[in-house]
Amino acid sequence: MAKPMSARRFLEALRDEGLSVVEVGDWSTHNRNHKGPWGPVHGVMIHHTVTRGTANTVRICRDGHSGLPGPLCHGVIAKDGTVHLVGYGRANHAGLGDDEVLRAVIAERGLPPDNEATTDGNRHFYGFECENLGDGEDPWPKVQIDAIARAATAVCRVHGWTQRSVIGHLEWQPGKVDPRGFTMGSLRERIADRLR
Repeated sequence: MAKPMSARRFLEALRDEGLSVVEVGDWSTHNRNHKGPWGPVHGVMIHHTVTRGTANTVRICRDGHSGLPGPLCHGVIAKDGTVHLVGYGRANHAGLGDDEVLRAVIAERGLPPDNEATTDGNRHFYGFECENLGDGEDPWPKVQIDAIARAATAVCRVHGWTQRSVIGHLEWQPGKVDPRGFTMGSLRERIADRLR
């Protein structure tokens, strides 16, 4: 069981991994902790945003919308590879997912099919939203894919996790498709290479 790192340590870990980081407003205290606990943390979840334009994407992920209050993640990874920090603590990104998937992430073993939504993922996962339309056609620039791998690696490094602690939203919650346009297997290979 891992206690979430401090906001300052999170920022340092991302920068130590060679990322360009933008701190957005009161990101380090902007959270949904009043709705429930954050932690223990067990992994990193990757999403796509279904948005266009970095400023618009960052605003939505920080503020949320009428049906889902922000923050919607901890960091937004833009097309140019910049990580915009929008929240820290409990964030509305993972939602309910499969308890067997969570057990597999904790044990760092192969993932079972996600066939139920009974477990609070917002409590247990760091979340990165990645700027992309999610239609399978919007390109993923190499610099963005590299930044996604670096961001996940940074968190894994601090907690002593392997690449198996990094999952996509589509591996957690039935019906989700994100991230679409690259495979989580290929991303985990990149993370493993960086951790080596």
